[in-house]
Amino acid sequence: MQTILGANGTISSILARELVNYTDKIRLVSRNPRRVNDSDELFQADLSNPAVVDQAVKGSDVVYLVVGFEYNIKVWEEKWPALMRATINACIKYKARLVFFDNVYMYDINSISHMTEESPYNPPSRKGAVRKQIAQMIMDEVKAGKLLALIARSADFYGPDNERSVIIEMVYKNFLKGKRANWPVDKNKKHSFTFTPDAAKATALLGNTDDAFNTIWHLPTDSNSLTGTEFIELFSREMNVANKVLVLPLWLIKFIGIFVPVMKEMPEMMYQYDRDYVFDSTKFDKRFTFKTTTYQEGVKLTVGHST
Repeated sequence: MQTILGANGTISSILARELVNYTDKIRLVSRNPRRVNDSDELFQADLSNPAVVDQAVKGSDVVYLVVGFEYNIKVWEEKWPALMRATINACIKYKARLVFFDNVYMYDINSISHMTEESPYNPPSRKGAVRKQIAQMIMDEVKAGKLLALIARSADFYGPDNERSVIIEMVYKNFLKGKRANWPVDKNKKHSFTFTPDAAKATALLGNTDDAFNTIWHLPTDSNSLTGTEFIELFSREMNVANKVLVLPLWLIKFIGIFVPVMKEMPEMMYQYDRDYVFDSTKFDKRFTFKTTTYQEGVKLTVGHST
């Protein structure tokens, strides 16, 4: 049995489709799980309850933790450590392997221009502090020999059916509405994005590779990093719309946050846009034979999927 905690999200739905290449026993766990494959087992659960997490994990060989909590620091600080502790305890109890789908918020600000699995943890944000805490919870148990686990880390997302991507929300959807693209802070800095189908496919591969455990992996991402300007050009050309952009300075993002709750959460993360943000997946590329989607291909697939 391979179990997805946090089913029906952007990554989890694609992950469920990919896992049929490895098993015919897939359990989808969330408040309102929906089948992706005909054979999926649905497990309705409130994952804020440790006893429920325990039962959701019971009988699993591999557990994928891909929960996406509301993008709110108070929610993260309250819910993430508790869920991680409950998940770790259940995996240890039932001897299940844990695959945690993570982001890059915990890395030192001076590493953002070239992030590898060895980049130091020194988060410059409260959200990053939460991610550091829960990643360390996993690796502490791994080092103690109690848990078999891996961390699969992704850059920012883009791809079809993606509602949590800056580039989709601010570029693609704006172009669809006949508006100018928006870009945070500086459109001339490089910014890596991981294509969601690649991320899910690689996560499934890692979860079913014995020697991939007890370490951290950067998920496959096009090494030809582009600037905001170059991404916007790709979308405008593929969508056949005028290449127009409005750069949002930090003060404007803060101002918008007064009226738009989700934008209130953004200013502390804008250091990722005022400098190059380059995500290096060389470790994965060397270990696995995997065709990583180029940005040109990914933008074409994203636009074509929705038209």
